[in-house]
Amino acid sequence: MNRENKRKIYKKDYYKTHACKESFTCKSCGHEVVPTGAGSNHRNHCPNCLCSQHLDIEPGDRAAGCGGLMEPIAVWVRKNGEWAIIHRCRICGALSSNRIAADDNPLKLMSLAMKPIALPPFPVERLEEMTRLMGGDGEIKRK
Repeated sequence: MNRENKRKIYKKDYYKTHACKESFTCKSCGHEVVPTGAGSNHRNHCPNCLCSQHLDIEPGDRAAGCGGLMEPIAVWVRKNGEWAIIHRCRICGALSSNRIAADDNPLKLMSLAMKPIALPPFPVERLEEMTRLMGGDGEIKRK
């Protein structure tokens, strides 16, 4: 069964009480994604490239008409220490957060986590000047 067709079969919140047992082919990398190995009952992204598909507005509702590719743009750590992936739809720009799965590609996860350090959103050589402009003294203490 295609993931897109779940909307026609399952009622709202069905996913909360029933495990997802369908396999799917990743729309980004072509990897065959199976439900086993995720460490949870719900597989919602590819463990190889971490991409997903924009199917839901609320988790499990299959109400998004977009169907665009959800690319991983960042990771964040929840209060309980669990990592989650932030996805952005390439078509409509919608953002969503999905917990990582046990079999997710660790190199891809670390690459996402290190992205702000490898490609900072500001020129690092102007850090002292920017700190001063924000009200700090701007001095980096060197030993």
